[in-house]
Amino acid sequence: MSKTLVEVSGLRKLYDDKAVVDDISFTVDKGEVFGILGPNGAGKTTTLEMMESLRPIDGGKIIIDGINVAEDPEAVKRIIGVQPQTAAFQDKQKLSEIITMFAAAYGERADPKRLLEEVDLATKTNSYAEQLSGGQRQRLSIAAALVHNPKVFFMDEPTTGLDPQARRNLWDLTRMVQAKGVTVILTTHYMDEAELLCDRVAIMDKGKIIALDTPHNLIKKLLAKGFKKEQHVEQANLEDVFIELTGKALRE
Repeated sequence: MSKTLVEVSGLRKLYDDKAVVDDISFTVDKGEVFGILGPNGAGKTTTLEMMESLRPIDGGKIIIDGINVAEDPEAVKRIIGVQPQTAAFQDKQKLSEIITMFAAAYGERADPKRLLEEVDLATKTNSYAEQLSGGQRQRLSIAAALVHNPKVFFMDEPTTGLDPQARRNLWDLTRMVQAKGVTVILTTHYMDEAELLCDRVAIMDKGKIIALDTPHNLIKKLLAKGFKKEQHVEQANLEDVFIELTGKALRE
């Protein structure tokens, strides 16, 4: 039985006759954390939005768990979860109500308390969305995206703007999602994040994939070319100092 869950082949997206996603192909295995990296304007978010059936595909094909995204977008939406760059919720709605509403949209019945506990929001069950910090909203968006037990979970720059504690907590939650058997596809600008979380990464530039491998193998290939830089081997960094001094616990 094939391990491949997601297959992207010859994918293209045009804006004003310019290819912002230019004939890219890759596969993602079941249970993998797959990262898409690249500078601003590389085509990362556009690629994710086409995979999520949120943006029309101008060329090529995307297959998720045997479903052609262009031909049956509604079927794809039932098996994926999406955490957007900016999570938006009804400010005057309680977290428990938000989880119940999202589950109902998929025809599911959820246990809000359990889902909120999994993302460290148990104490906020009866709080309103407007009372949440940025990190808490991100964690709520993860809980909301998992109400229907998706097979693939998309995360678009999930830790941008978060403080160190919240950032590391999101890393732990990503591992938790993967441990459930969910395939994770994420974009990020943080190379340390990609190196830590991703089984493989695709590096995009100007709409094309210019490298695809495990982080370890990509580093080995660079070193094999003779790349060298001044080395400072430290047992900790400034972020470790910050967390040690201010505490590992999330600030609510």
